[in-house]
Amino acid sequence: MPFLSSTLDRVKPSPTIAVTTRAQELQAMGRDVIGLGAGEPDFDTPANIQEAAIRAIRDGKTRYTAVDGIPELKRAICQKFDRENGLVYQPSQVSVGTGGKQVLYNALVATLNQGDEVIIPAPYWVSYPDMVLLAEGTPVFVAAGPSVGFKITPEQLEAAITPRTKWLIFNSPSNPTGAGYTAQEIKGLTDVLLRHPQVWVMTDDMYEHLVFDDFRFATPAQVEPGLYERTLTVNGVSKAYAMTGWRIGYAAGPVPLIRAMAKVQSQSTSNPCSVSQWAAVEALTGPQDFLEPNRKLFERRRNLVVGMLNDAAGVHCPTPEGAFYVYPDISGCIGNTSRNGVRIETDEDFATALLDETGVAVVFGAAFGLSPAFRISYATSDAQLREACSRIQDFCAGLS
Repeated sequence: MPFLSSTLDRVKPSPTIAVTTRAQELQAMGRDVIGLGAGEPDFDTPANIQEAAIRAIRDGKTRYTAVDGIPELKRAICQKFDRENGLVYQPSQVSVGTGGKQVLYNALVATLNQGDEVIIPAPYWVSYPDMVLLAEGTPVFVAAGPSVGFKITPEQLEAAITPRTKWLIFNSPSNPTGAGYTAQEIKGLTDVLLRHPQVWVMTDDMYEHLVFDDFRFATPAQVEPGLYERTLTVNGVSKAYAMTGWRIGYAAGPVPLIRAMAKVQSQSTSNPCSVSQWAAVEALTGPQDFLEPNRKLFERRRNLVVGMLNDAAGVHCPTPEGAFYVYPDISGCIGNTSRNGVRIETDEDFATALLDETGVAVVFGAAFGLSPAFRISYATSDAQLREACSRIQDFCAGLS
């Protein structure tokens, strides 16, 4: 349609949202569908956080706020960074947005000029490349498959940097793989970045509290203080606090960048929801005792799903360090034909046939930049996960 912006030709709708929408459509038609596409916890926001929101409404805290966050929330975020990450920020260094996605987008729009390059390790969260493209930047992908634990090496990072490189987007634990970088592995990358002063680091730490076994979370500015002045550390309340729909993300970084992000936000959405901000204050300053039981719950689900998927013919599922995703390799399924006669040439073919024939909705690996694979979100009940994995096993057993 000539009326539309040519910028839209460079981007595509979110595949994860598309899968979830398709699963909901099939359910509405009466199909028995298990949706494993959406990346959100399946339990309610903790009661104390809900009550804080209700109290805010009753107290009349429903008007416009400062564009990028109320002072109380900015102070709570500073306290969180100090307490949990050893990072000292002032409220002037903090930006609050309508979810982590908006914070990332604001930073890219505020900093990228046409042709500026952004290094994105693959597999990647589906929105990173398209946000870069919308900001007229150029995504530069660095592939890291299961043989290297889905983590890029310092040598790969060094090779990807050019004079046009402006950002490295760093996500650990990762969506879609759940891979987490140790502090030592991060140090290898930050040593490279210290040699390239034009490159800034944009972290996505949304899964910080969802780590398993003996893995310990670390973030780049914490590991390498020398990068403090060119790191934007991004986080939010969506995943750990089961607040996906509340839409509160935040970041801390250098004051000039934070001010530039506020300028972008002032001409797009203005302030995040006032009630959600007050709920986020309670999330960050209130009791944290539910985090550990929730972490253990996800760890148990991870073990269940990894075990069952590795029993499926043609599937190899690595064990992730965190988040609530697995990213199994399906090389052994490609080139086969399903019971219904569908030829499986790509991971999108696999995901489509799986949904049509078994009612299990997953996201195909090409959406995340590394094939052949698919992503499962195990943020649902044990019973649903067992049933879904059983159906996947049966589907793979029927490939020939």
